Amino acid sequence: MDYIDPHIHMVSRITDDYATLARMGCVAVSEPAFWAGFDRGSADGFRDYFRQLVEVEPKRAAQYGIQHYCWLCINAKEAENVSLSREVIAMIPEFLDAPGVLGIGEIGLNKNTRNEATIFLEHLDLAAKYNQPILIHTPHLEDKYQGTRMILDMLDGDSRLDRSRILVDHVEEHTISEVLDRGYWAGMTLYPVTKCTPERAADMIEQYGPERLMANSAGDWGPSKPTAIPDLIFELRRRGHSESLIRRVVYENPIEFFKNSPNFQFRERGQAN
Repeated sequence: MDYIDPHIHMVSRITDDYATLARMGCVAVSEPAFWAGFDRGSADGFRDYFRQLVEVEPKRAAQYGIQHYCWLCINAKEAENVSLSREVIAMIPEFLDAPGVLGIGEIGLNKNTRNEATIFLEHLDLAAKYNQPILIHTPHLEDKYQGTRMILDMLDGDSRLDRSRILVDHVEEHTISEVLDRGYWAGMTLYPVTKCTPERAADMIEQYGPERLMANSAGDWGPSKPTAIPDLIFELRRRGHSESLIRRVVYENPIEFFKNSPNFQFRERGQAN
């Protein structure tokens, strides 16, 4: 089955992973800007990183028939440095019209601090001014519930934002209901340690249905599995779910959400360029 991974960090993956993804049915990936494993020291470091996302990764993906899209921001971990964050935010508009740039993300909270919230709100202002979709990072483990509530309240407080153009990622059993009830898209991250398993994701799909729901691997440089979505496909098939339901979650829903960006020029398999 063809599928799309809406959240994966391919800059941290070897080229063989692109080949493996292609063999497993992956036809497109969406790569949010994220933490590099260390705090970058200047806005120029982010400019080079954005160029890598916009110029280099699409070419690497295309060698294996995979379409590459991306999101731009300064991530929540580095948002503690407010002055650097503001330099990066001021630079982002230079890249928003580049092919494949879908919007602002992954923005959110890490430890739910005042500085993180300040920079999150300034990202929201940027997205509103430039009419950009938004991809949200919710915190890990013990910070997740409070952080998700804080994020949703800040989103709700900005009347300029269209909830149908916002994806709140890394939902779990204790946060998914509120995200969906408030009208946002929800992303389940199939991550082996700190987020969700394919079995738990299948449970949530059975409880809440496929509407406004996606799954992703968030594959990065830590313990992660870039082929986690095929694991979810297998689990849903094992439980007897229809191919149409599975396809909606792993293929049709990402397309529907990404169409919020004019830079999403997706070609289905076999479709001429």
